[in-house]
Amino acid sequence: MVHETKIQITFEHQSVDVEKASALPSIGCGGECIFVGRTRPEQNQTHGALLALSYDCYEEMAERELRKLAEEAINRFEIRHIRITHSVATVPIDEASVVIAVCSDHRDDAFIACKFLIDLLKQRVPIWKQEMWEDGTTWSTGIPLVTA
Repeated sequence: MVHETKIQITFEHQSVDVEKASALPSIGCGGECIFVGRTRPEQNQTHGALLALSYDCYEEMAERELRKLAEEAINRFEIRHIRITHSVATVPIDEASVVIAVCSDHRDDAFIACKFLIDLLKQRVPIWKQEMWEDGTTWSTGIPLVTA
């Protein structure tokens, strides 16, 4: 059976509301997978405790890249719906900055597509992350720090 796949891309100017961003349509899917990325507490030897992460992007370009990623996922896996919500704001500790919701006829496709999307989002989408520490700010290099 052929289904039309829907893609939703949203940018929030606050922390992401996980419940709202995780909502998928009731279209008879057998598998749903939700990825939630949150600001976690970290401690840096030089800068002290992490207070928040601040995200910024050129929304038009980022949306275009996210849509390309979603289309790649649809072409590789049997996906029925993809919803990607990303914050472009300051996100305090324990709050969500990104939610990726995927539904498909089968759970394996939903799991694999969700991982595929978050991994490539981090590599290819022009979203910049600034770390806000006790003693100032730094731009994220993607290198993991010591976690608290």
